[in-house]
Amino acid sequence: MRPLSFLAALAAALPALLPSSFAGEGTGAAHVITGDLTLDRAVQVALVQNPDILKQIQEIARTRGQIVEIRAQALPHLGVTGAFNYQDQRLLENTGRNGSAKPTVATTTTTAADGTLLSTSETVIPAATTGFNQFGSGVGDQSWKVSITAKQVLYAGGQVRAAIKIAKFTEDSSYYQLRDTVDRIIAQTRAQFYDVLLNRALIKVQEESVQLLGDQLKDQQNRFDAGTVPRFNVLRAEVELSNARPDLIRAKNSYLIAQLQIAKTLGLDPGPNGKPTFNCIGEFQIIERPLGLLNALQLAREKRAYLKVQRQQILIAKEQIKVALAGYKPRLDANAGYEFRNSRLTDELDKVVDGWFYGVTGSWNIFDGLETAGKVQQARAQLESSKINYDDSVQKVELEVQQSYANLQAARETIRSQQKNVEQALEALRLSSERFSAGAGTQLDVLDARVALTKARTTEIQSRAAYNKELAEFDRVTATDTVYGETFKDPLTERHAPKAEPVKKAH
Repeated sequence: MRPLSFLAALAAALPALLPSSFAGEGTGAAHVITGDLTLDRAVQVALVQNPDILKQIQEIARTRGQIVEIRAQALPHLGVTGAFNYQDQRLLENTGRNGSAKPTVATTTTTAADGTLLSTSETVIPAATTGFNQFGSGVGDQSWKVSITAKQVLYAGGQVRAAIKIAKFTEDSSYYQLRDTVDRIIAQTRAQFYDVLLNRALIKVQEESVQLLGDQLKDQQNRFDAGTVPRFNVLRAEVELSNARPDLIRAKNSYLIAQLQIAKTLGLDPGPNGKPTFNCIGEFQIIERPLGLLNALQLAREKRAYLKVQRQQILIAKEQIKVALAGYKPRLDANAGYEFRNSRLTDELDKVVDGWFYGVTGSWNIFDGLETAGKVQQARAQLESSKINYDDSVQKVELEVQQSYANLQAARETIRSQQKNVEQALEALRLSSERFSAGAGTQLDVLDARVALTKARTTEIQSRAAYNKELAEFDRVTATDTVYGETFKDPLTERHAPKAEPVKKAH
């Protein structure tokens, strides 16, 4: 089974695998999802409904049509042509002034062996048996012809064969572009899913902060009513509470926008009130990738569909040179067929003459004003440009891997640095609150401890989300998020590929 057929079968089967809460009119149509939405299910929906994937599948169908079109140049062409002609009799060659056909008078002489004239006679030949009109069908004013013709290219200087190869390389390139699109959409879906989880977690953090500040305001108000603290403490608590509420509002707005963004990627309709009806569920799991940098670079060079597209462009450019060089060579075409027409010897249309014909035509441009030379020069320059673009693409992919690998390591280190920070911030807030209640501390100490706790919680959640989002990007740039049966060995890079470092085991 071709990889494209597998993807098409997968896309057709996925709707049946989705739960009943997934409602829609068919693949590619807008849908609405209600209830919980997991990450795996979100990826499945994206594979079925994402517009970029659907458009790329249609692009493959278009390139297949190109192959059929170009292959037709190498196959025989069979056609039927017919013609019926009617003309004014005045246009016929043997006509009188009144438009009627003139008979022809033929003179016959008889001579002796010594050249003596013996007799002379005249014979009148009817107009219907002499002359031909401009249609080659006798002197009649009507004529018809039907031909069945077959044509076949015998030799085109390699142009047809090269064009067929270009079409096949283009089809392969469109498949690789589909793979690249699938990898990109999967990574995008994962990143947007984690954005939803992040913003929802930040809402919870801000709600806890607002709740804490509200409790503190009540405590200060009670103390002020009891006469143990000044009015300043109450005003300071009110200001801190007011300052925290905009952060909660922004967190809720960011959560809504994150939901709308992933809904667009999944091809989902908004709910009745314009808001998504699904609820993303999941956790920020910390999954180690036992893959060193050198292994990641080598894997990306071998598996990235983006590089395979560039490789196909080099192959296409090579065949374009052959197409251009065909202009220096001759072209031969064969044609054969069978023809039916009315007789040229009479003006009666029901007198039919039929027969077969065949022939060979050839052409060769001895000098075309250097047009072919210009085309060859352009094709060779395009080949060199494709090679340069490929080398640049390899470096671009390597840079993406290096950046993603560095970001992944930085996010992992940030998580480790924040593992105990939240616990310490909670303990600091508890101690500052107790000291303030005992009169040994100040309100500023409590507020500072509260700000530190909010910051620690926010940083810890953001670092976990960043790690999972960067992990999705790392899987994309190394092409490890999807597995295909096809392998790709690039001769332009494998000779210079660095030796892979040993795979590290996950702890």
